[in-house]
Amino acid sequence: MPVRLLLLALGTFAVGTDSMVVAGILSPVAADLGVSVPTAGQLVTVFALAYALLAPPLAALTARLPRRRLLLGALAVFTLANALSAVAPTFGLLLATRVLAAAGAALYTPNANAVATTLVAPERRGRALATVLGGMTVATALGVPLGTWVGSSDWRLTMWLVTALGLIAWAGLATLLRDLPAPVTAPPTLRERLAPLGKGPVLGAALTTLVFFLAFQSVYIYLATAVHGATGGDAGRLSLVLLTAGVASVAGSWLGGRLVDRAGVRPVLLIGSAVAATMFAALPWLGRSMPGALAYAVVVPLAGWSVSVALPHRLASIDPANAPLLISLNSSALYLGTAAGGAAGSAAITVLGTDRFPLAAAAWALAACATAAATTRPARVAAAGAPRREAARQG
Repeated sequence: MPVRLLLLALGTFAVGTDSMVVAGILSPVAADLGVSVPTAGQLVTVFALAYALLAPPLAALTARLPRRRLLLGALAVFTLANALSAVAPTFGLLLATRVLAAAGAALYTPNANAVATTLVAPERRGRALATVLGGMTVATALGVPLGTWVGSSDWRLTMWLVTALGLIAWAGLATLLRDLPAPVTAPPTLRERLAPLGKGPVLGAALTTLVFFLAFQSVYIYLATAVHGATGGDAGRLSLVLLTAGVASVAGSWLGGRLVDRAGVRPVLLIGSAVAATMFAALPWLGRSMPGALAYAVVVPLAGWSVSVALPHRLASIDPANAPLLISLNSSALYLGTAAGGAAGSAAITVLGTDRFPLAAAAWALAACATAAATTRPARVAAAGAPRREAARQG
């Protein structure tokens, strides 16, 4: 495997770790900076919202810059922002550094994916993208629990860890990422990037992504609170739950790809969101013991990451010629859902309490299931009685 692809993946690993690791260190952040845990959870919300809103205009504004310079600049901004997070003396300044980190991440990830496709032969582009995007999945499996463990004594060490990851990726790309081919076609404008939202099927697919990740992240961001009965606040136990969830996420991503190919998008969306809703509803009871918390940490990531594979597949199948644009819209909807999830989780804790707040996520997951059911079509049956697999895949 080309070393340059691995370095690009290291960058997405750093971004993925940074985007979610705060969920594992909310209590230390809250205690150090004198805010409540729900307020500290808004650090995830702000990062996700900034990413979602900044990605399209930043992509349009920087579209004509050389890719190497753009990647290095984006990683430099991202790394500097995390260093500033590590030394932020107040919660307000920490929020500001999260916006800056999100801007760097929003520039880096889409361009890393685009560059990956230019480094290999056309028939290997899918695997190249899988390698770079795999950095995000591995971040969930390894980066988040590692960052949680590192930050158990001092949350600022977690920020320094992410800073180091970004710096290593920057140094490697600065050394090895040279002589990149120029884009073959002119980059799309901001209007062209947003135009597909005017189409009903695209809007329905993006809405499904947003609502599902709102449900998923409204629990994940506050998972330490949800399983406090099982962990007793012990960082080691929480890291084990997060590690289990991370490994199950990798397995869910692998499983989702195969299920979509075999059964189609619609069944994966409906079954996955229904399973997630059931587990969210059960979490107030599962979270009281380690076996229950670990069972949740296995089942929900398996279902959730299977759905996360089906969502961009569905958008890309609507208009294959414009798949890159549509997938970028899916990413923005995903981060908007994450941002909304942080706010929704905080509100649910306030209204329902720290024990029962996952019940709200169950309602949101059912809403995502209903949205998917209303905006996708069941697979039709061919004259010979065989299922039309292509129709099933497209939803």
